[in-house]
Amino acid sequence: MGRRIMSPDRDPAGAQKGSSMPKFMDVHEGFHGATQEQLAEAHQRDLDTEGQDGVHFEHAWLDPESGKVFCLSTAPDKEAVMRVHERSGHPTDQVFELPVEA
Repeated sequence: MGRRIMSPDRDPAGAQKGSSMPKFMDVHEGFHGATQEQLAEAHQRDLDTEGQDGVHFEHAWLDPESGKVFCLSTAPDKEAVMRVHERSGHPTDQVFELPVEA
């Protein structure tokens, strides 16, 4: 398996603990050879505008060998996640709601 680069975890600004909003994992393709700095810049663009849609991007992972980026977020719905990514310049339609943990 390829080397994985992760973004730093961030706490959502003003988020309440125990929030019942669903979690989502989204996938971006076409990032072959991307660097940790490029991931951090893209993730920061999401963080800069996420509040407009009630989204919080918790973490992002990069697999430069496969060219895939994976983002974990909390959001009201998958369309909100898609809007933030669209505004940030890296749209995706691969957004999956994660099962609720018991």
